[in-house]
Amino acid sequence: MTLFDEHERSRWTGRAAAYQRSFAALCAYPAEALLDAAGVEGGHRMLDAGTGPGTVAALARARGAAVVAVDAEPSMVDTARLRVPDAEVHQAMLPHLPFTDGCFDAAVANFVINHVGDPAAAVAELCRVVRPGGRVAVTVWPHPQPPLQQLWGQIFDASGARRPAAMPRLDADKDFPRNPAGLSALLAGAGLSDVRCRTIAWTHHADPEDWWSGPANGIGALGLLMEHQPPSMITRIRHEYERLTAAYRSDDGLLALPTAALLASAAVC
Repeated sequence: MTLFDEHERSRWTGRAAAYQRSFAALCAYPAEALLDAAGVEGGHRMLDAGTGPGTVAALARARGAAVVAVDAEPSMVDTARLRVPDAEVHQAMLPHLPFTDGCFDAAVANFVINHVGDPAAAVAELCRVVRPGGRVAVTVWPHPQPPLQQLWGQIFDASGARRPAAMPRLDADKDFPRNPAGLSALLAGAGLSDVRCRTIAWTHHADPEDWWSGPANGIGALGLLMEHQPPSMITRIRHEYERLTAAYRSDDGLLALPTAALLASAAVC
């Protein structure tokens, strides 16, 4: 396990409920397209790696697929088991999966590759457990960042919040460009063929209090930044949050935040 992996585990410990309230709906948007890209249909045996609260697993079961789901975080495993009781859910993390070679027809990882310390090894492991001719499909957040992701950085900058001296990052030799060419190359480098990659763009609608609750409850890198601030700075961050999100508030009071994701899939040889 890399230092980045250890950091990720610490950020998600016990935070399944906080994630469901804040960012789960955002990450759920590409789920159907992810399953389509992996060719998941009734009768298939599918692996959902990094299942979180079981969003993708539930949709795959609705298609009639036999679903095995894994997540590194116990609170996510518990949540997924409750949400998808007829799926097989285990605690496990990439790139070390407790499955034999070629035992799945497809494998998906929805916004998981961006949370592992060795993305290439993670993709190779997904490839290992899928039979020849099956497909692997993944999503990641792109760079340059869409407006939704940029907004939090603008809020922190406007408040004058101080960043920690060193934010956990992937080792340079493990990272890859977060664009269609970079994600496609990551899959091709694992020996996959028929690589396809596209950008999915949408507007995410969220309650302002729910959207604030993610970082406020320690979710991800934003949560780490928030935890490093004194109470007086949290007040200033909240003020800038209200000011800068005003431009995205709809008549119904919800935030309407433009965003995008990269979706890539490929066939196992």
